[in-house]
Amino acid sequence: MFHSLGKYVLLLRLSFRRPEKFSVYWAEVMREMVATGIGSLGIISIISIFIGAATTIQVAFQLSSPLVPLSIAGKIARDSTILEFSPTISALVLAGRVGSSIASQIGTMRVTEQIDALEIMGVNAPGYLIAPKIIACITMVPMLVIISIALGMTGGWIACLFGGEVTPADYIMGLRDGFMPLTIRVALVKAFVFGFIIASICAYQGFYTSGGALEVGQSATRGVVYSCVMILFADLVVTRLML
Repeated sequence: MFHSLGKYVLLLRLSFRRPEKFSVYWAEVMREMVATGIGSLGIISIISIFIGAATTIQVAFQLSSPLVPLSIAGKIARDSTILEFSPTISALVLAGRVGSSIASQIGTMRVTEQIDALEIMGVNAPGYLIAPKIIACITMVPMLVIISIALGMTGGWIACLFGGEVTPADYIMGLRDGFMPLTIRVALVKAFVFGFIIASICAYQGFYTSGGALEVGQSATRGVVYSCVMILFADLVVTRLML
């Protein structure tokens, strides 16, 4: 375990060494940001709308009492979406989509000896292959989480519009009631941490792949599983520290 941790830390140090040619690295960062952000926007949007709608319906069902104001459904749905659903579920989805892609891409380059060729040419392979992916993830995951929060609340409004449990006016009143900016900060910190976890763990699994196509698939699977576990652990730690 400690040996693997040492290799992980060493790989991160090598990844963020001074680049040989900044323009090449910058182009790679831009390409990874487009692949991570734009490529994941569709699945994140669909999931966020449906989760927001389902959360609002369930909260309204559980609080169906004449003693409880209907606007409380919007407030609970808002805080749940910002603090937990949007950051964590989005990160778990991205671990499956982006993380597996990172691990399989780097793992394939390892088993086909492309990484060895880069190192022979004097290129810092971890810096060229891993650093742009980490930068892209820690930049784009918070942006995707912000979009997810907005769409989640929109999904709750749509559920109120077509359902009879809570009126849209009461839902919007609940969204505005007692809003704390701290919740947004917590969500963004979680998104930043989750993005780093996804990119670094999956890149590590791919970089140290050995064997053939079967081992590449196993590395991708391990990267996704370990990322999901660490995302849930980091979610607990960040929540405990900031709240």
